[in-house]
Amino acid sequence: VHLVESGGGLVQPGGSLKLSCAASGFAFSRAIMSWYRQAPGNERERVASINTDSTITYYRETVKARLLISRDNAKNTMYLQMDELQPEDTAVYLCKAVDPGRSEYWGQGTQVTVSS
Repeated sequence: VHLVESGGGLVQPGGSLKLSCAASGFAFSRAIMSWYRQAPGNERERVASINTDSTITYYRETVKARLLISRDNAKNTMYLQMDELQPEDTAVYLCKAVDPGRSEYWGQGTQVTVSS
């Protein structure tokens, strides 16, 4: 099983990034997918989730107006479009998969830094 995040980087406040999570080794189309983030000294927190056919999404209240989670089951890839980024969004962003058997898989993360 592999989950590989990409798309992070350094961006100025107010900027945008689109993260990707490429999955392999399990039935991606049947997995609930989520984005989490962890800033230094903070606990890991769930940012957004999406169900198998993209009909149900969840967003952390503090970010829901600025983020859009999506997935392409044909490409085994999940995305997170992040707009109006702020310094408090600085963190390592990780993707998580939960398969129908409730096994959990995590990626290694991609760093997002919002700074002027």
